[in-house]
Amino acid sequence: MGITMENVGIAVRDIDATIAFFTDLGLTVVGRDTISGDWADTAVGLDGNHAKIAVLQTPDGVGRLELFEYIHPDAIESQPAQPNEIGMHRVAFSVDDIDKALEIAAGHGCQPLRGVATYEDVYKLAYVRGPSGIIVMLAEKLTTD
Repeated sequence: MGITMENVGIAVRDIDATIAFFTDLGLTVVGRDTISGDWADTAVGLDGNHAKIAVLQTPDGVGRLELFEYIHPDAIESQPAQPNEIGMHRVAFSVDDIDKALEIAAGHGCQPLRGVATYEDVYKLAYVRGPSGIIVMLAEKLTTD
């Protein structure tokens, strides 16, 4: 059996603000829609499922995010996830310039959880609290292979 990663899905409060954040980081919107109907209820497991969705893609065409903002049923607010919490942890991106990426994130009101760390002179890393509390890891490779 073959298997390929399709996307990572993230429910958000404000799809437009979240799209702006990720497109400013370099992702591209490859599709937007509003979904509802029996097929959506069955696939997702929610009666009356109605949501705005957007699919964003990394510049290399490999990584994809699917964002969804629920129209019905109402979205359930929870506390933002902590890095050690069981469940969906974070979404991570390699960037060419972590300082530029952090500047872009700051322009959206998103700041690192603590700061920028260097891992064994191989990566500069930062976890950023993004839109809707999403933890976004940014990693700049410091060495070349």
